[in-house]
Amino acid sequence: MKTGLIVAMASELEALRRAGISGAVQSGIGKAAAARTATEMILRDRPDCIVNSGCAGGLAPGVDVCDIVLGAQTAYHDVWCGEGNLRGQVQGLPQRFNADPALLRAAQALPAGAPVRRGLICTGDQFLTTAADDARVLDIYPDALACDMESAAIAQVCLFYGVPFLSFRIVSDTRAGGRGHADTYADFWGHVSGESFAFLRQLIENL
Repeated sequence: MKTGLIVAMASELEALRRAGISGAVQSGIGKAAAARTATEMILRDRPDCIVNSGCAGGLAPGVDVCDIVLGAQTAYHDVWCGEGNLRGQVQGLPQRFNADPALLRAAQALPAGAPVRRGLICTGDQFLTTAADDARVLDIYPDALACDMESAAIAQVCLFYGVPFLSFRIVSDTRAGGRGHADTYADFWGHVSGESFAFLRQLIENL
């Protein structure tokens, strides 16, 4: 199976390189950059599936730094199309984008050196830095596990083109212990090892 792999940042690309993963494409940060990259990849490379990886901020209680989050669903937290539409929903599209079931099963079947959590990843063009930011997202999606800036945009493009999609994220920051997201995020990139992404290498090899 030909897998297209997208990450947003150079630091994520380097982490994948240390884990022995090659061939990833760096999109740049945010929904527009991610959607552009996914569209170009689909039209140019014709992948059988697309996997989006990198880091994400933890939202749910008990989600810790370096936990693995499999996006069984992805959704926007910064979209609203007005009265009569659900918050987070682009009019005419589902509020939540479901991951490809076969990709999700393949990921769940792999052994991992860190806790693996399956659930909702929320996406928006905002780095969440305060408890109020977290609360705003959780008010829309009480079951959200983590938040990033690209996954749902790539999921939407994959829905348009009929390409199977999975978001796989490593939690880089939480508010556990009263610390802010920015503090734990900085610590993450100072200490994360390539082995944190070894799970992704196994997934790609098994597809």
